[in-house]
Amino acid sequence: MHGANSSSLTPRYFILNGIPGLEATHMWISLPFTVMYIIAVVGNCGLIYLISHEETLHRPMYYFLALLSLTDFSGCTSFVPNMLCIFWFSLKEIDFNACLVQMFFIHMLTAMESGVLMLMALDRYVAICYPLRYETILTNTVIIKISLATFNRSVSLTIPFTFLLKHLPYCRGNLVHHTYCDHMSVAKLSCGNIKINVIYGLIAVIFIAGFDMFCISMSYTTIIRAVVNLSSADARQNAFSTCTSHICAIVITYVPAFFNFFTRRFGERTIPHHVHIFIANLYLLLPPTLNPIVYGVKTKQIREGMIRLFFKEKSILNI
Repeated sequence: MHGANSSSLTPRYFILNGIPGLEATHMWISLPFTVMYIIAVVGNCGLIYLISHEETLHRPMYYFLALLSLTDFSGCTSFVPNMLCIFWFSLKEIDFNACLVQMFFIHMLTAMESGVLMLMALDRYVAICYPLRYETILTNTVIIKISLATFNRSVSLTIPFTFLLKHLPYCRGNLVHHTYCDHMSVAKLSCGNIKINVIYGLIAVIFIAGFDMFCISMSYTTIIRAVVNLSSADARQNAFSTCTSHICAIVITYVPAFFNFFTRRFGERTIPHHVHIFIANLYLLLPPTLNPIVYGVKTKQIREGMIRLFFKEKSILNI
C-alpha cells in the first residue's frame, strides 16, 4: 500500500481522487464551484460585517443569522480550497491526521448548521408567540449559552468519528474516491470491522438532524396556530413574512442533506459514483452560497442596512 506504515497499517497520507472518471474535465468542473465559493465567502462575510456594524440589526434574530453565516463560511472553507487544489494542480495527497481534522470540521460544522437553524426556529417561535417578552426571553446571555450548547453538542458528537477512524487498520489502499475526507469514504478503506462506524454515523444523524427537525416542526406548528388565530389579515401576513427567509434556509439545507444521505445508503449501486460526489459537494456548498442571497432578498431590514452602510462608506471615502 502506498504511503503505509507496515507496523500499524496506518497510512501516512491519503490520496483524494477528486471525481473518479471525470479527471479530464476537473478544470471545467471547478468553475461553478469556484463561483459558488466566491459568492459564499463574500455573502457570508458581508452579512457578518453588516450585522456587527449596524445597530438596528443588534437583535436576537440577526445574531443567530450572523452565527449561521459564520458556520457557513467556515464549513465551505474547510473543504473547497483543498478541492480546488485537486482540480487545478492535482495536489491530491493529504496527511492522515490532516484528513481526520478536515473530516472533523466538515461534520462538526454541518451539525452546527443544523443546530443554528433549530435556534432560529426557536427565535421565530418566541418572536411570534411571545412578542412582548421577546427581548427579555432571548437576552444576550441566553443567546450565548444556547449557542455554546449547540457548539458543544456538535463537537462532542463529532469527536468519536476521529477516534473510530484513527484506530482502524487500513489495508485496502489509501486512495479516497472523493474530493474531501468523508467519514464513510475513509472507513471503507479499512480491512477491519466498520459496523460500529456505520451504526454511530446513523445514531449521530438521527440525534442531530432528527432532533433539530423535530424542534423546528414543533416550533412552526405552534407558530402556524398562533398566526391563524390573529384577527388581522395584515398581522398574519407580517408574521408569516418574518419566517419566509428561515423556511427557505431550512429547505436549502435539509433537502440536499437528506438527498445525499439516502442516495449514499440506498442508491449506492444504482446511482453512478461521480453523481454521489457531485451531490456530496453541493449539499455542503449550496447552503452557504444561497443563504446570504435569500436573507438579502427576503429581509427588509438587511436590505435597508446594506443601503445605509453603503452610503455611509461612500460618504467617508468622499471626505
